[in-house]
Amino acid sequence: MENFGEKLKELRLEKGLTQKELARELGNAQSAIYYWETNKQEPTLSALKKLCKFFDVSADYFIGLED
Repeated sequence: MENFGEKLKELRLEKGLTQKELARELGNAQSAIYYWETNKQEPTLSALKKLCKFFDVSADYFIGLED
């Protein structure tokens, strides 16, 4: 099963975005995207909501409850 960071990176690359571009879209630092993608940190609930809206996926998808 893919983990959160792998899913985030896959979605970001599907949209053709760099970490810096995604960070700008979400109002986060590029380092936050890096830490999330490498599973060094988890996003806050508000950041998770932004990610779900931006990528049009459910939180269940990100946390592994659905494919």
